Amino acid sequence: MSMMKTIKMSGAVLAMSLGMAHAVSAQTAEEFYSGSPVTIMVSAPAGTLSDVLARQFAIFFSRHIPGEPDIIVMNVAGAGGMVAAGQLQNNQPADGSVIGFLQRNNLYRSLVDGTNDTFDPREVEWIGSLNKEKYAIVASEQSPVQTADDMFTTPMVIGATGFANENRTLAALMNDHLGTQFDIIHGYSGREEVYLAMERGEVDGWLPTITGLITGDQARQVAEGEMTVLMQLGWENDPAFPDLPNFSDYVEDPEVEALIDFLILPFEAGRPLAVPAGVPEDRVAVLRDAFTATMEDPEFMALMEEAGSPLEPISGAEIATVVGELYATPESTLEDVRTLVTATD
Repeated sequence: MSMMKTIKMSGAVLAMSLGMAHAVSAQTAEEFYSGSPVTIMVSAPAGTLSDVLARQFAIFFSRHIPGEPDIIVMNVAGAGGMVAAGQLQNNQPADGSVIGFLQRNNLYRSLVDGTNDTFDPREVEWIGSLNKEKYAIVASEQSPVQTADDMFTTPMVIGATGFANENRTLAALMNDHLGTQFDIIHGYSGREEVYLAMERGEVDGWLPTITGLITGDQARQVAEGEMTVLMQLGWENDPAFPDLPNFSDYVEDPEVEALIDFLILPFEAGRPLAVPAGVPEDRVAVLRDAFTATMEDPEFMALMEEAGSPLEPISGAEIATVVGELYATPESTLEDVRTLVTATD
């Protein structure tokens, strides 16, 4: 083949490529979503609360996306949500067809844990978060600890899930910096297993979310005195438990306050959704608008209220602000966080 023919063929290929690129760029978001299904990757196992919420959300979310695409929910569990987060950032197409239903610890794990470097929360486009989370400490009726003040004088066996999960790290923080006497047993597979351990007397209590205490059998146990809520792990109380003591009753050291601020700031984005960087701006805008419309959908709001998971949404921009604040944390505070999150027993 002569050089002239090669040049002509290369030019033809280039023109064809540019034409295809123009066709893709000319496609509106509604046209794209009318012909393409959307996958929501849930960073938790099937049957968990996050999975249930994601599947309920998907039904209503589809109705508010122009084109009303089919939505496929896929579970990608592992490493506290970091497997799904890493896949979203590094392996999924940046065309708006895949959305990550991630976890709040994904906002900071890469910052404090050197073994989790596959996801950078600053390098995705945040869509929004369904709710905020708040934690509390509960004790069974057999527990030797029955008040918040008892925690500082009486040993208490605390159940926990993963080592880096908030239900362990917050208890460890209180031991190290506030003087509680928790014996923390981590490694339980989930909340159901911890509650079963409480019934068997294996542990005295644990650190659940407020959301998990206001519905179902746990709400009944609290109401009937089978389980006592000792303290809320924040600076202000949830309306469900307005009279509980909280960190403001026990924390005076500014360094401890800064450590607590870092650990509880991600709770503002309890269940965040994101797409990979590089998704066309108009598709990101469509997804954000659809998220807002879903959060304001009366039917979805009523469903979440009935399920005991009332919506407290925040926008994608607000999640990005949370991430920015986390990444502006002084190194001295990060070192304290790393000790809590990565230190061995």
